[in-house]
Amino acid sequence: MGLSEVLRPMSRFNSFKRTQVILQHLGMSKHTDSEPEVFLERTGCAGVITLNRPKVLNSLNLSMIRRIYSQLKKWEQEPETSLIIIKGAGGKAFCAGGDIKAISEAGKAKQKLAQDFFKEEYTLNSAIGTCKKPFVSLIHGVTMGGGVGLSVHGHFRVATEKTLFAMPETAIGLFPDVGGGYFLPRLSGKLGYFLALTGFRLKGRDVQKGGIATHFVDSDKLPMLEKDLLALKSPSKENVAEVLDTYHKKCKVDQDKPFILEEHMDRINSCFSASTVEQIIQNLQEDGSPFALEQLKVFEKMSPTSLKITLRQIMEGSSKSLQEVLIMEYRLSQACLRGHDFYEGVRAVLIEKDQNPKWKPAKLEEITDEFLNDCFKSLGSDDLKF
Repeated sequence: MGLSEVLRPMSRFNSFKRTQVILQHLGMSKHTDSEPEVFLERTGCAGVITLNRPKVLNSLNLSMIRRIYSQLKKWEQEPETSLIIIKGAGGKAFCAGGDIKAISEAGKAKQKLAQDFFKEEYTLNSAIGTCKKPFVSLIHGVTMGGGVGLSVHGHFRVATEKTLFAMPETAIGLFPDVGGGYFLPRLSGKLGYFLALTGFRLKGRDVQKGGIATHFVDSDKLPMLEKDLLALKSPSKENVAEVLDTYHKKCKVDQDKPFILEEHMDRINSCFSASTVEQIIQNLQEDGSPFALEQLKVFEKMSPTSLKITLRQIMEGSSKSLQEVLIMEYRLSQACLRGHDFYEGVRAVLIEKDQNPKWKPAKLEEITDEFLNDCFKSLGSDDLKF
C-alpha cells in the first residue's frame, strides 16, 4: 500500500483504518541501503540532523537514537554551533514513530532491547526538552509517536501543508509516550486528552492551530527557510524566531480556515473532562451528536487497558515536569511489555494485519485499580534516571 493511498481523503470514520496503515509502515524496519540511517552535519552555524530511512518513513531505531543523542550533547557544548535543526529525508515523513515491531519481538524474547529502546529514546526526548541551543524541527510529512517525541519538546516546530500528526498508540495496546503525558495535557482545553485517547489525526495548518507546531510554512519554502537559518551568525533564540515568524506570516495557505475541531471544542472540553474512561464514554453517549458517536466507534476499537493507562498518564502528567513524566512513562512502557495487549496490537496491525485485535481484558470494567496502580509503580533501581 503506497502512502498516497493512506493520505487519500476519506471520511473521518475511516481514521482508524488510516492509522493502521501508517502503523503498518512502522513495521517495515529493514534498512538495506549502505547510506547511514541518520546524517549529522555541521552547516554554517547549525548542527543538522537528517533522519534517513525514507522507505520506512524515517522510523526510529536504537542506533539512530544513540547517534543523535551523543551528537546533540557534543553540539550543545560547542561554541561554534549555535542552532540545531532536525528534519526527515524523502519528503513523505519527518518520522512516523519508533521501530515498534522490533521492540515487540525483543519484548517477547525478553531481550534487553525492549528496555534499552524506551530508556534511551526517553533520555533523548529529555535532552531535546532541555537543549540550551535553539532547536528547530521541520516536521514535514508524517509525524507520529516517536517522531513527535523528537520534535515537540524543542523550541520551534515548523509544520507544512503535508504534515500529518497523530499519537495512535491506543490502537496497538500502547499509550502516547515520548513525553505525551507532558505536552498533551498542556494543549488548549481537553484537546490533548481527546488526541491521546482517540489517536485523531491533525493535518497541515491544523497541526499549528492545535498547538503542536509553533509555525506553518509552505513546503516549497522549506529549502529557503533552512538556508536563511543556516546563514544566521551565532543566532539567539530571538533571531531564530524572527526568521520563522517572517516565513509564517507570509504563508497564506488555509490561514482563514477554522481549526478542524473548533466546532467540536466545547463538546470535547465537556465530554473529556471526566476522570474515568467510563464516564467519558457515558458523556459521549449522552451527547449523542454525530461527532460524539464517531468517537464512541473509535473507543470500541482501542485497547481498554491502553485507554485506562492513557487517561491516568495524561491526568498525572498535567502537573509533572517533562523529566517526571518520562520516568512515569518508562514505568508504563515496561508494564505494557509485561502485559498482553501490546503484543496483540502489533500482531493485529503490523504482523498478520487482520486488524482484529483480541484485547485482554476485553472490557473496561475488568481493569482493576490495583492493576492500574501496578503499572504506575516505581521499578526501583530499574527506574529511568537522568
